[in-house]
Amino acid sequence: MRGVIVDCALYREGRRTEPSRDFSAALREARSAADAFLWIGLHEPTEEEFGQITQDFGLHPLAVEDALRAHQRPKLEIYTGSLFLVLKPVAYEGDDGGLVTGEVMVFVGDSFVLTVRHGRASPLGAVRTRLEEDPGVLRHGPSAVMYAVADAVVDHYLDVAAALHTDLDELEAGVFATNSRVGADTASRIYEFKRRALEFRRATMPLADPVTRLTGAGVPFVHKDALLFFRDVADHLSRVNEQVESIDRLLTDILSAYLAQMGVRQNDDMRKISAWAAMFAVPTAIAGVYGMNFDHMPELHWVWSYPAVILLMLTVCVVLFRVFKRRGWL
Repeated sequence: MRGVIVDCALYREGRRTEPSRDFSAALREARSAADAFLWIGLHEPTEEEFGQITQDFGLHPLAVEDALRAHQRPKLEIYTGSLFLVLKPVAYEGDDGGLVTGEVMVFVGDSFVLTVRHGRASPLGAVRTRLEEDPGVLRHGPSAVMYAVADAVVDHYLDVAAALHTDLDELEAGVFATNSRVGADTASRIYEFKRRALEFRRATMPLADPVTRLTGAGVPFVHKDALLFFRDVADHLSRVNEQVESIDRLLTDILSAYLAQMGVRQNDDMRKISAWAAMFAVPTAIAGVYGMNFDHMPELHWVWSYPAVILLMLTVCVVLFRVFKRRGWL
């Protein structure tokens, strides 16, 4: 279990103390005092490793199954003896790394908090450090930890949304640049960006309902003083979801504009090809007429026939060129 347990501490009146190495004894110690709770952090435990904790804490089998398998949607489940919250932290590593998602499961009971982390994107280490520097918040018990974890995840959503907007502005500027042609990989870049926005949306949108439920009374194991803080999380999440919607709409508009731009450029290329073909068609037609080898043809034996025909070809080509140039075909 040493490699699975990231941290384990017993908090009394918001102050950290080292608990017993036996989980059952540590939990009994936490329950024996009204102002104490146990916080255990796990990273990707196996079924066997997690089973040792499940019996001591009385976790529901369905919640345990979700915590082990991961790949869950953000949700809030109320079970007998515990509250189960699923969050999806997101980290944005730019064009090269893309969007990285993880999962954090939070079990909250009467005197314990159990966090299970999957993936690299996780704010739990910083959350625990920040909370331990503010014992006044930790005095509110396990619900304070749940709030801090949710707040850290949602606040990081705002950073990710801002980074996505910055990269999206660069993509938009590249698509609508007037002094350079759009690269051949522009469509794939737009699609890749849209896929990232969809993945980000899957992390933020489903979380709205669980956070809204936590803002209301009647949710077990949530301190009444924490309701106002969860409302702040809900407000931040609402801002994030609005930004996600705007990113998705802007991507759709950029893709539509790009496709329309490609259609206009294809039409422009076809006009140029047609114009040059027309200018070459006239000399070809004249040369074809005089290449039919008939004996009786006008001006066939005239001395100036050849220069006159060449001059006629050049004149017609110049006239066509000026006409096409004036109309913007060349």
